Amino acid sequence: MLPIDVGASFVTLLIMVLLVVVGCGSEPPTGATADQGPAVRQVGVSEFADAVAAADVFVINVHTPDEGSIAGTDVWIPFDQLSQRATELPNDRSTPIAIYCMTGRMSAVAAGTLTSTGYSNLIELSGGMKAWTAAGRALQPPGS
Repeated sequence: MLPIDVGASFVTLLIMVLLVVVGCGSEPPTGATADQGPAVRQVGVSEFADAVAAADVFVINVHTPDEGSIAGTDVWIPFDQLSQRATELPNDRSTPIAIYCMTGRMSAVAAGTLTSTGYSNLIELSGGMKAWTAAGRALQPPGS
């Protein structure tokens, strides 16, 4: 048997190659809020507008206080009152629900609440009403 001198740099190189190969096998989440899982899809303004226009989608404004809403909104329920006002939500947990707030922070919390109660088809407006208006779309005044 011939003695082979394997240097520390060769071992380091081998470990780095293995880490790269293993690391390339994992895929990032697509179209879902990372901590919410696949039940929640974050979408841009155009896709959200399409969802709101669909007859089978239930639309919730979860922003508090009420600072206006997107036309087609079914109900305004502040993000921190979803559990208490569950009777206003669809009974069928697979109903597509579109949620939004002013910037996206409250709708992210709302998405967590809704998924924890079994809703499995949520569409969240990325950037909220600020993104909506920045894209040139109008809001309805508060209380309408």
